[in-house]
Amino acid sequence: MKIRLPFGRRPAPAGEAWTKCPRCETQTFNRQLEKNLRVCPTCNHHFRLTAGERIDLLLDPGSFVERDAGLESGDPLGFVDQKPYPERLETSQVRTGLRDAVIWGLGSIEGQRVVIGLFDFRFMGGSMGSVVGEKVARCFEAALAERVPAIIVSASGGARMQEGTLSLLQLAKTTAPLPRLDDAGVPFISVLTDPTTGGVLASFASLGDVILAEPGALIGFAGARVASGTVGEELPEGFQSAEFLLERGFVDAVVNRSELRATLARLLRLLPVSSLVDAPAGSRSWGPIGVLSGFAERLGGAVGDQIGIDVEVPPLPAAEVER
Repeated sequence: MKIRLPFGRRPAPAGEAWTKCPRCETQTFNRQLEKNLRVCPTCNHHFRLTAGERIDLLLDPGSFVERDAGLESGDPLGFVDQKPYPERLETSQVRTGLRDAVIWGLGSIEGQRVVIGLFDFRFMGGSMGSVVGEKVARCFEAALAERVPAIIVSASGGARMQEGTLSLLQLAKTTAPLPRLDDAGVPFISVLTDPTTGGVLASFASLGDVILAEPGALIGFAGARVASGTVGEELPEGFQSAEFLLERGFVDAVVNRSELRATLARLLRLLPVSSLVDAPAGSRSWGPIGVLSGFAERLGGAVGDQIGIDVEVPPLPAAEVER
């Protein structure tokens, strides 16, 4: 079966020149919406993007080189619900032009090389099966081998239940490379978009050295009703929103889509891959908090306050005070 390339923006079907915002119900001309990066100009609602649109948004033009493009899911369990699993896969492949819910490869952001993986929610809700888990793990392994930062842009409903326990094993597979990245001083930036839920959030997506989120993104392990029933109490409204999680420290920053590329570029400059030097046994050569606190110590307490790190500024020598 021939698979279309996912890159680039797909034109709106004939007769669909306007899009209604689900939040403010404003009708926006599609060309204006595309020009505004698919963000509602009235209420700032961030519409979902495809993997190809994310590449256009984040990476330098022509820099992305996809890897493992030919990987496809099998049907190890012979799973059938309303239709056989292979039929669901084929339907999603034809509709999206993708072979599975994740693409990954190497590219650059403002000239800085990165390894990047991108989820596409259109493909079976961005669910994580064996192929998705393998691609994410290979993305991290490539970042370690190439010694370049890793970025994952998540948009997923969680584990792919058509693969049963095999899908749950991907949680361990995708998190296993992260301690080695940490030891080697290779940063991992996790970008959470709407929605990031289930097993994806419960594994690698919540383990980034820096965790960014788009405004209004739904982020949580289970649905609101299930979560409320599990803890046996009424949970506050919007407790699974990016803004709520930012207030409670789960997310480091909520970044508008128009600023996301520049924010990633600044983070890549702030958290470079550590050099290959012999370090004393048992010591870490790199860490994001160490980098930030080092900057704060050199630049003063005001900077330390801005980035949320307590810094003790040593008193000036007596000779300096007299001057």
